[in-house]
Amino acid sequence: MGLLSDIVSMIGKKLGGDSQQSSLMEQVFAIINNPQTGGLPGLIEKFQNNGLGDIVSSWIGTGANQPVSADQISNTLGTESINKIAGKVGVSPNHISESLASILPQLIDKLTPEGKVPDGSILEKGLSALAGKYLNR
Repeated sequence: MGLLSDIVSMIGKKLGGDSQQSSLMEQVFAIINNPQTGGLPGLIEKFQNNGLGDIVSSWIGTGANQPVSADQISNTLGTESINKIAGKVGVSPNHISESLASILPQLIDKLTPEGKVPDGSILEKGLSALAGKYLNR
């Protein structure tokens, strides 16, 4: 199964509706691809700065992924960001935090298959291409 299929499957398990699934997919890509926060490396740094370095390192490494709670996701990304995503997707902020707590460990694990964070520009181009294909952009 390819990366896109894995991502769609992960998100599909969290949300039943196609429009919600598509909206959440778009928001997940935006989080990983956000140049203002430094893309994936910046997101990883946010987790590290919030005292979750061991957890995020497990997602990057080749071993088992340590879990993260919805509260930890909300604290790391910020309540304002979670509320904004929830408004765009059309679900509760708690649902977004829970979904991201499930999705992000698996997604970051898949984006770092050899235990290394890929170069930001390569990752950005790849994710943009995947988003364009899936979201019909």
